[in-house]
Amino acid sequence: MFKSGVGFLALFGLGWWLLATSAFGGAGRVVAVGAGCVVAVVLMLAARRILPASAGGPFPADRRRRFNQINGLQWFVIIVIAVVCSRAGAPVLIPPLIALVVGLHFLPLAAVFGQPRLRVPAALLVAAGLAGGAVWLAEGPDRAVRFTVGLISALSLWGTALWTVTGAASAARRGATG
Repeated sequence: MFKSGVGFLALFGLGWWLLATSAFGGAGRVVAVGAGCVVAVVLMLAARRILPASAGGPFPADRRRRFNQINGLQWFVIIVIAVVCSRAGAPVLIPPLIALVVGLHFLPLAAVFGQPRLRVPAALLVAAGLAGGAVWLAEGPDRAVRFTVGLISALSLWGTALWTVTGAASAARRGATG
């Protein structure tokens, strides 16, 4: 599964990073986008190099089905959010609400993968959505909502990817010395 999910975390982290950087313009944004691309690529290369070949391999059909159901529901809800918010004239609420949905989808995935630590990005993404909602409720500008949600979400996913890679590297070192 794209080396234990690190590839997905890196790429979706980049997507959130791009949302955060959309709050800015000019050369600063170009540099920030480039930096985000570098982070995503480094995480994916590190996963490829450090994680064992068996990491993220195929899993049983029942778990695959549950994974597909969870993700299918997540994408359905995201589409509904985008349509409803757009038609209601509140597109600024799309990122915070999507962060909530994505965060919540990690809870059942933690059970499917037997990875309780996925509760950490779940909590952080929910916090990102709530923080973006708080900025909106405080009548902050749309760009502040995008920046808040995007930054917290990107750092949460990239942090989880880094945690996965460093955990595997640490375990490999212990195995080599033990």
